[in-house]
Amino acid sequence: MKFSLSVAMNPLEQFAELARTAEECGFSSVVLPDSLFYSESVSAEYPYTPDGSRFWNADTPWADPLVAAAAMGAVTSEITFYTSVMKLGSRNPVLLARQVGSVAVLTGDRFGLGLGVGWSPEEFEWCGAPYAQRGKRVDEAIEVLRLILDGGMVEYHGKFFDFDKLQMSPAPRRRVPFYIGGHTEVALRRAARVGDGWSSAMMKFEDLRSTIERLASLRAEYGRGDVPFEIQAVCIDRFGVDGYREQADIGVTDIITQPWVFEGIGFGDALEPKKDAIRKFADEIIAKV
Repeated sequence: MKFSLSVAMNPLEQFAELARTAEECGFSSVVLPDSLFYSESVSAEYPYTPDGSRFWNADTPWADPLVAAAAMGAVTSEITFYTSVMKLGSRNPVLLARQVGSVAVLTGDRFGLGLGVGWSPEEFEWCGAPYAQRGKRVDEAIEVLRLILDGGMVEYHGKFFDFDKLQMSPAPRRRVPFYIGGHTEVALRRAARVGDGWSSAMMKFEDLRSTIERLASLRAEYGRGDVPFEIQAVCIDRFGVDGYREQADIGVTDIITQPWVFEGIGFGDALEPKKDAIRKFADEIIAKV
């Protein structure tokens, strides 16, 4: 069982110290969220809250996750970083491959790419990407990313992306893992088919269990049942040593958490209490699980 620290919605100036403290305390990774902008109005419901509303506002701080990973990588030596999840549908995969490759190399291959389609039509359209056929477009984009990041002279000729031979150097020395997000059947199939793991949004334990079972079935269907596969979970109703062991029993490999929440510390609060909460979590949970 691994534990990862999410820095979502915390002040950007706290990121470096949070990463250093997490590394010192035995966390495996720092998890980086993705949000391009906050549109005043949105034409689709947010899929991970009961009423479809966003649980952040226009003043909530966000960083570009690749820039944040590079900055935190510069002040750490062992802890890894991954996005959970980056919205691929609104981005060009050729440009993104250059950015991801740079972060992977600059951090000493301590970077994993969590990928999702994206849910907001405004993020697609205002970034110059079509909202229609977004799933099929993302499937091609994942192929493009893998092709370029694996190194060498490559070309691609698809329906949505088309380029002749090119090479980006240096390529990451270690294969960048792709963790696929999303709870729909299409997203789970994508994770089972091409992912090195699956990254959840907030879920209750029983929903998480059934989703992991479905992923196992789909991976077997695609002939990938024996391939190593990460389950990165944000479970909202199982906590403490026993709760995390229950999650491990159903197949979770990586717990995504924010220890200060258990201490009643808010996202915008001071840094030192958050660091104390990380240390307490390491002593009371990580050391025992």
